[in-house]
Amino acid sequence: MATSRRVARVSELIKREVSQLLMSGIKDDRVGAGMVSVTDVDVSGDLQHAKIFVSIYGTDEARAATMAGLKSATGFVRGELGHRMRLRRTPEVIFVEDRSLERGTQVLSLLNRLSQERKDSPLNEELAEDAAVESSIAEDDFDEDDFDEDDFDEDDFDEDDFDEEVNEDGMGAKQ
Repeated sequence: MATSRRVARVSELIKREVSQLLMSGIKDDRVGAGMVSVTDVDVSGDLQHAKIFVSIYGTDEARAATMAGLKSATGFVRGELGHRMRLRRTPEVIFVEDRSLERGTQVLSLLNRLSQERKDSPLNEELAEDAAVESSIAEDDFDEDDFDEDDFDEDDFDEDDFDEEVNEDGMGAKQ
């Protein structure tokens, strides 16, 4: 089994070579129907299989046509990889459509729409007013003038009187 470092190097090399093939090597018109880019390559630990993740920009029909063109070109791509990479065994190639960029864009647009709706909501204004009223009430509860430090003088505390009171109740510790 190959080391993880070698697997990563082979993965990067396959990504670069397939990207070049997509630009100039594959003559199938279906592959050019949508804008195609290689997003990732996942190579198995034994270097026998390679999943090539491609992102396709275009309509659904263009995506379907591009994927059909890529699947029909897998033999050609594998042969070209074998000539260009000089590996002992050329990995089997599988093209997989990667829609993660599309999903990420959808999530970001939903988050932006939610934040805009929260800003425009009349409920948001009412909550802000309630929070302002609650904070002013909390500030009024504590008055520094009512607090007198003389009431809490430590010098007035007599430990002997305290011990005697506790012992008379029978709750104190044994001496």
